[in-house]
Amino acid sequence: MPSLRLLLPVLTAGSVALASQDAFHNKCTSFADKINLPHVRVNFVNYIPGGTNLSLTDYPTSCGRSSQSVTEDVCRIAMAVATSNSSELTLEAWFPRKYNGRFLSTGNGGISGCIQYYDLAYTSGLGFATVGANNGHNGTSGEPFHHQPEVLEDFVHRSVHTGVVIGKQLTELFYEEGFNKSYYLGCSTGGRQGFKSVQEYPNDFDGVVAGAPAINMLNLLSWSAHFYPITGPPSSDTYLSPDLWNVTHREIVRQCDGIDGAEDGIIEDPSLCYPTLERIICKPGQNSTDCLTGKQAKTVHEVLSPLYGVNGTLLFPRMQPGSEVMAAAIMYSGRPFEYSTEWYRYVVFGDPSWDGTNFTVRDAALSLQQNPFNIQTWEADISAFRKAGGKLLTYHGLQDQLISSENSKLYYAQVAETMNMPPDELDGFYRFFQISGMAHCSGGDGAYGIGNQLTTYNGADPENNVLMAMVQWVEKGIAPETIRGAKFTDGPGTPVEYTRKHCRYPRRNVYKGPGNYTDEAAWQCV
Repeated sequence: MPSLRLLLPVLTAGSVALASQDAFHNKCTSFADKINLPHVRVNFVNYIPGGTNLSLTDYPTSCGRSSQSVTEDVCRIAMAVATSNSSELTLEAWFPRKYNGRFLSTGNGGISGCIQYYDLAYTSGLGFATVGANNGHNGTSGEPFHHQPEVLEDFVHRSVHTGVVIGKQLTELFYEEGFNKSYYLGCSTGGRQGFKSVQEYPNDFDGVVAGAPAINMLNLLSWSAHFYPITGPPSSDTYLSPDLWNVTHREIVRQCDGIDGAEDGIIEDPSLCYPTLERIICKPGQNSTDCLTGKQAKTVHEVLSPLYGVNGTLLFPRMQPGSEVMAAAIMYSGRPFEYSTEWYRYVVFGDPSWDGTNFTVRDAALSLQQNPFNIQTWEADISAFRKAGGKLLTYHGLQDQLISSENSKLYYAQVAETMNMPPDELDGFYRFFQISGMAHCSGGDGAYGIGNQLTTYNGADPENNVLMAMVQWVEKGIAPETIRGAKFTDGPGTPVEYTRKHCRYPRRNVYKGPGNYTDEAAWQCV
C-alpha cells in the first residue's frame, strides 16, 4: 500500500484541478452580476459541461434545430441588446474553460434570424471566446423587415458589429488576460457579414474567414429569382425534372471532367467548362428519359448564362457548371426561390401578396436602386482593412448550388482593379481559395472537408483547417499557400477517402500524375 507521503502530490494535484473546475464553474454562475453594459439585458448565464446535448427550448422552429451537442465545458451567456427604440438583438457568448486567448464572432445564413449554435459549439470547442447573434429578428422569414428599417439595419450590418463590441467587453470582463486577437468565421450570409466587416468596420477583426459570400447581395437575390421564369412550373415544357437534371449533369461532367487531366467525377475548374448542350437533345425515337427536348436544352443554356439588367449591364455571373443535381431541388424546382420572394415581398415592394412568379429584371433594377443600408456589400476598396493589418481568407465551393462561385472571382477582380494590385500584392492580406467538389459551405462530391465548420472538420492542423490557417497567418505571419480538403467516404464524421490541396486564386489545380487522382501529390497548382 503506498504511503501517505507518496499520495500527497497526487491528492494535491487533484485538489488543484478540482478547485480550478470549481473556480470556472463559480465564475460562470456569478458572472451575470458583473455585467453592467448599456443597452444589455442578461437573460441567463448557464454553465454547460462538455458532453451535454443542449436543448434549445426557445429556438424558433423554422431554424430547424432543437438541440446542440457541446463538446467542451463552456459558460453560456444569453442577452438581449437594444439597437434602437424599436429593435434588439438576441446575443449569446460562449466562453470555454480551455480558453486559447482569442475572440471570435460567428455569422448567420440566408435572411434568417437564427443563432448558429453549431458554430458557437465548434469554435468554443476549439478554445475561442465566441459570440453569435440572431441578426436582429427571429426565424427564417423576411416578414420582420416589413416597414421596420431598424430591424433591417440590424440584418445588414449592425448585428455582427454590435455583437463584436459587446462580446469583446464581456471577454475582457470574464478572462483576466482578456484576448490577444480577434477573428471572424462565417459562410453564405455569414460570408457577406464577414466582407461587410472588412468593408465598413476594418478594425473589428485581425482575421476574417468568409466563405461562399452572399456579396453583390441584391443582384444575388434577383439572380435567384430569375430561374423560375426560365424553368416555369413543373407542367411547363421548359421545366426539367430532377431526373433530367441528373442526365444533364452526367453530360456536363462527361464533357468537362477531363479538362484538368483527371477523370474523377469532379470539374476542377468550372470556369473552363462551356458544355455543348445540343448534344443531349433527343434523337427521333429516343427514350425521352435519357435526353432533352430542344426547349429543355434552351432552359439549361439560359440557366448557365449570366444575368443582365435592363440596360445590358452584368448583374450576376453564370451558375458554374457541375452544380446541377443539388441546385435542381432548390433553384430549378419549378417554384420561385423562397429567400428572393421574401426579400421582394417585404422589402422591395412592401407587399405581402407579391408573387415571385412575376419577377422581371425591371424588379432587379428597382431593388438595386434601393440598396438599403448598402446591403450590396460590394465595396472594392478595402485598403482601410489592409492598413489596419487585417487578413482576409475567403473560399468558395466550385459545386455551390446556391451562390455561383463566379461571383467571388468577379469581386476579386474588382478589388484588384480598384486597388491597382496584382495577385502577388493582394496575397499579402487577401487570399481566395477555390474548393473543387464543394457544395454550398459544405457537402458535395469532392474534398470539401476544410474545417470551416464542424461538419467539414478534419483536424485542427492549419493545413487542414481554414480557421486555424487564419490564426497561423495572423499570429505567425505564415500565409496559407493551399488549403487541404478531405473527401469523406460517406459524409461528415466518416473515414477520409482522400485529400486534395486546393489552390489559392488565380491558380488552378491540374492533375500531373503519376499517382492516382486520389493522391494529392499528383496535383499541381498552375
